[in-house]
Amino acid sequence: MDTRIRVIVAKPGLDGHDRGAKVVARALRDAGMEVIYTGLHQTPEQIVAAAIAEDAHAVGLSVLSGAHMTLFKKVTELLAERGASDIVVFGGGIIPDSDIPQLESIGVAKIFTPGATTQSIVDWVRGNVATPAA
Repeated sequence: MDTRIRVIVAKPGLDGHDRGAKVVARALRDAGMEVIYTGLHQTPEQIVAAAIAEDAHAVGLSVLSGAHMTLFKKVTELLAERGASDIVVFGGGIIPDSDIPQLESIGVAKIFTPGATTQSIVDWVRGNVATPAA
C-alpha cells in the first residue's frame, strides 16, 4: 500500500493566475508526496469529485480573486455532504488575516498567506495530514 500523502492542488473559481499553485504543487511533489493539480477554473464540485476519485488525503486551494469565503465554504460543505470531511482542506492566496478565523471555523485547517515558504507548507502538510498505515 502506498503511504505517501496524496494532495489535490486546485484553483477554484475564475482566477486565472496559477503560478503559486504550481510552485506549491511542485514543492509537495519534490518532498515525496503524490500531487494532482486540477488546473484553472475548477468548480468546487469538480474539486471535491477529484479529491474523492483520487482518494486524496488533502485538498490545497489557491484563491487570489477575493472569492475565498464562498469557494472554501462550498468545498468544505461538499466534502461533508459526500462523507469525505476527513480530507484535510488547506489553502493560500490573497486572503486578509481578518478572514482566517472564519475560514478555520468552517473547517479550513490552515491558510498560507503571501510570503509563506514552500518548506513551511511542506512541513505543515507532513505534520497535519494523516495517511493510511503501511
